[in-house]
Amino acid sequence: MAEFGFNEHHQNEVINYMRFARSKRVLRLKTIDSCFEELKDSRLVEETFTVDEVREMLDGLQAVVRGEVEMELINTAHTNVLLLRQLFSQAEKFYLRLQSDISELENRELLEQVAEFEKTDFKTADKINQETSKPKLAPLNEGGVSELLNKEIARLQEENNKLKARLRTLESQAMSALDERTKAERALKDLQKVQGEQQFAAQSQEINSLENTVAALKEDYERSLCANAASQKDLQENLISAKHELLRVQEQLALAEKELEKKFQQTAAYRNMKEILTKKNEQIKEIRKRLQRYEPSE
Repeated sequence: MAEFGFNEHHQNEVINYMRFARSKRVLRLKTIDSCFEELKDSRLVEETFTVDEVREMLDGLQAVVRGEVEMELINTAHTNVLLLRQLFSQAEKFYLRLQSDISELENRELLEQVAEFEKTDFKTADKINQETSKPKLAPLNEGGVSELLNKEIARLQEENNKLKARLRTLESQAMSALDERTKAERALKDLQKVQGEQQFAAQSQEINSLENTVAALKEDYERSLCANAASQKDLQENLISAKHELLRVQEQLALAEKELEKKFQQTAAYRNMKEILTKKNEQIKEIRKRLQRYEPSE
């Protein structure tokens, strides 16, 4: 079997299969011979036959022989499928995918080599190799394909562990960035709250001062009105002027408030906080993109 590239173990497996096929073939040939013998014993009892009688006998014999041959061919095909099932089942245990070339089954050169082997080497091996137990398919050599498969599986597992570790690192970085962003937003809100309280206190103090001034002017006006009716006109004018002054001051306070808010937005602390928030938002977007690349697709 050197032409087929088989080792001793596989050569013995081929010999066992050919022995099985030969026994089935011999049994089926005996069955066909018995069909002819039965025809001879049951029908060929007379010396002469008509054409119709001969045709009837041949048709019956043809049907019987055809049935036997067809049954043997079907059984051979099914037997080959069971043999392939054993080979494929063993290969799948080692994550192998076997392929077959159907065209090679009609290669005349290889068929002649098999026939020659059956005539010569098969008979010699049949005498030498007599196994006492039922043969079973042996596993692949651990030093060959199995070792390569184990190494590949180990490499893939190591790579998978590295990817998982990388994913955990990215998740940790994302959580840290989110925490920093939350802290920055909280600090900005606190700063704005403090600035707002300070502005409100200053405005309230100034309004109270103006209200006290108006109250004092009104009190002076009333007192002057009672004391001297002649100065009533002057007091009224002073009151109107005071009201105008109050409106002007309130307008200035509104402008000052707007200016103060504008100056606060231009302060270094506000710009730094805004810049930090912008950077954190960009980092979070980048980490989310990277996480999407490492997440498994369902």
